Amino acid sequence: MTWSVKEMFLTLQGEGQQAGRVAVFLRFTGCNLWSGREQDRHNAICSFCDTDFVGVDGPGGGQFQSAEALAKKAFSLWPSEGNPLIVCTGGEPLLQLNPKLIQALHKVGFEIAVESNGTVCAPEGIDWLCISPKADAPLKQLSGDELKLVFPQVKNQPSDFEHLDFSYFSLQPMDGPQVEQNTQAAIEWCRKHPRWRLSLQTHKWTNIP
Repeated sequence: MTWSVKEMFLTLQGEGQQAGRVAVFLRFTGCNLWSGREQDRHNAICSFCDTDFVGVDGPGGGQFQSAEALAKKAFSLWPSEGNPLIVCTGGEPLLQLNPKLIQALHKVGFEIAVESNGTVCAPEGIDWLCISPKADAPLKQLSGDELKLVFPQVKNQPSDFEHLDFSYFSLQPMDGPQVEQNTQAAIEWCRKHPRWRLSLQTHKWTNIP
């Protein structure tokens, strides 16, 4: 198998329940809900994605012929101290993150976090699983550590997911022209439904990748 990586870099987790934690971000190419190309956005299952996951031309990106080579490259970005964390994201990371790569990442010392749209069942061995459901995309992964819902979505309401087996429920305002309005709406929802916690994309207003 060849693993295709858009980019790989050291940063701080910007959102969700692990916001502020140092992590290596491993962004895979490809997604099953959108091609990633602007000309296809109007036909995409998820039309509000704000991430570039097309190609392998980002910093640290490329095609890796072995899980060991990819794990070694990722670990080379980690400082010499602390608890190594790698966040596997995309696109949709579970299209490429398989047991062989999970084993290789653990072997070099990483704790593995994954951010997925939940349309692909997660393999065993992931240490932190965050699922972000998208409207019109059947949810197959019904358990994990964190369910992070972009808000508002017309066809996805927070109450639709409260019966699922997650430890944390996060509400993240949808970015875009109405981000201030969406943020206030998310705050009001959390006030009325304390099970939900507000998740802000802190990396965008702190200008870190």
